[in-house]
Amino acid sequence: MKDKILTLSLLVIMALNLQDVIFDTMLGIPIEHIIQEFLLTVLAGVLAIYLIFDMHKRTRKYLEITTNLKVTKHQLAKMSDQFRNARHQFSLAIAEQFEQWMLSESEKEIAIFMLKGLSLKEIAVLRDTKEKTVRQQASAIYAKAGIEGRHALSAWFFEDLLGESEQPSTLS
Repeated sequence: MKDKILTLSLLVIMALNLQDVIFDTMLGIPIEHIIQEFLLTVLAGVLAIYLIFDMHKRTRKYLEITTNLKVTKHQLAKMSDQFRNARHQFSLAIAEQFEQWMLSESEKEIAIFMLKGLSLKEIAVLRDTKEKTVRQQASAIYAKAGIEGRHALSAWFFEDLLGESEQPSTLS
């Protein structure tokens, strides 16, 4: 808005200066003064034209950015849908594996909490039980799964998410 006001002001200044140049010419004012006022009129006109082109350029850029933003938002929404779907599929795969390991309902809950990174103490607080009970259930999970600890539990599920090409070369 301020650019429009500035441009309009320059155009008014240009018009008034042009009118003054015309009157000064009719009154026989010295040519040096007329040239000076005419140059000010031209300068005001050039600045007004510059501002008009600059506003037009910024408007086009704004429209381009707005369009790109809409496309990006659409792509993000699509990716979010894909991520939700992948997360759901992963949850189903975890639940299926828990069934294959024949985990009890409380063991499944503890295993989920461990996969989320909670400590045994935090799990005990959440389940309103003793840490020793959670530790015993975690040991039962490891035994049923044939793994050696909570890191192996996480790795068991996470490893399948990484393709062959995504694994670090130092582990090959």
